[in-house]
Amino acid sequence: MVNVAYVYPWDVVGDPAAAERIAALGVTTVALAASYHSTRAATPFHPAHRVLDVPHAAFYLPVRPEAWGRLTPATPTWTTPDAYLLAQSALRAAGLRVHAWTVLTHNAQLGTAFPHLVVRNAFGDPYPYALCPSAPDVAEYCERLVREVLVAGRPDGLILEGCGPMGFAHQGVHEKTSGAGYDPDLMSLCFCASCAPRYPTDTRTQVRNAIDTDTSAEVRPSLDTDTRPHAAALDTQAHAGTALHTPTALDTQAHVSTALHTPTDTRPHARTAVGTPTEPPPHDDPKSLVDAALGPLADEVRAVRVELSASLRHRLITSAREIAPDIPITLHANPDPWATGPFAALPTGDPGADVLVGNCWGAPATDAARLSHLTELRTPGQRVGAYVLALPPRPAHPETLAELLTTYAKAGASEFHLYHAGLASPQRLIAMAQALELTRL
Repeated sequence: MVNVAYVYPWDVVGDPAAAERIAALGVTTVALAASYHSTRAATPFHPAHRVLDVPHAAFYLPVRPEAWGRLTPATPTWTTPDAYLLAQSALRAAGLRVHAWTVLTHNAQLGTAFPHLVVRNAFGDPYPYALCPSAPDVAEYCERLVREVLVAGRPDGLILEGCGPMGFAHQGVHEKTSGAGYDPDLMSLCFCASCAPRYPTDTRTQVRNAIDTDTSAEVRPSLDTDTRPHAAALDTQAHAGTALHTPTALDTQAHVSTALHTPTDTRPHARTAVGTPTEPPPHDDPKSLVDAALGPLADEVRAVRVELSASLRHRLITSAREIAPDIPITLHANPDPWATGPFAALPTGDPGADVLVGNCWGAPATDAARLSHLTELRTPGQRVGAYVLALPPRPAHPETLAELLTTYAKAGASEFHLYHAGLASPQRLIAMAQALELTRL
């Protein structure tokens, strides 16, 4: 079993104990952010701060102007311009492999500067955080981003997130859309200048009518109770640490391995069945909602949407193989053909990748079904990974986390991708380490 811990560069840079603390979890690999969107992140162990505001998307390797085209990523001011390299060096010194966690189309800084390149819904409303890969400039930017990560970063592996169009459900700044009754898949269909001509003639009208029809809104689940993989991944954690827990005992456990005792979490949900705190009521298959709304247009629109992710994925993997032929490539993927967000649509698989990672932030049964579907899609030698939430609302209890990991392993996962070793409190790091140990027994 391969265990991967997700980490930001600022979790390691400036904290001499960070690399050894992460290694003590029992992981072999670290997914280190090389390109990431804006966030507000907890740093419960860092000697210089406890919360870090990241006001815009940035590239955590030196930005060489000659390497970029029309779209150039921003340099961080909240950490050093070479933060990825510094963190990678420290992590390797602790015996860890480092994979470059590369966020592609989620970039509000570029989306705001180039509003004609972002996803727009059927009403023309822009999503500034969501660069649309149907635009040639965006596809070129993603390819340059991958090339620079490999050339300048020289990572041990490449992890691609947001390898397709982002959608409505992915949280923006101060999200205030829950309760409107919008179906996130319909609200995620892009009608920018590049996408709109690709659809059948009446698609925009059909989508608008479906969204605005009161009767259809009554049967569609609101975003408050959406358990789909690409929406459940965007729950109280906002996929970036924006719903932060309050850390405790921040300075007494610099190394997880020095205090691997059972956490004393006595909250009512701490020892309940796996997933109980996070499981909303079930609802019908979400794919049928969009298919029903689009009617006879569904097949053609779906094909356009899937091709957006597939063409970008093929371009990036091809480019990566030219630079680093043997580097392992991991895709954050979703078998749902209507998926948008960080886990892009992959309904027929992709033989070019080494690992397909499915989101496991929602109801465990739903997560396991998604992993099983990815397992069916994989090619010989290809692996499936589980992107496991180890932060709230999951309990900080090792047996409960171990039960989750076992469930995902039975569904086909041979890699555990743990989110997130930088945001977790000391108690949660202990729970992660013990859960991994229990799973190995």
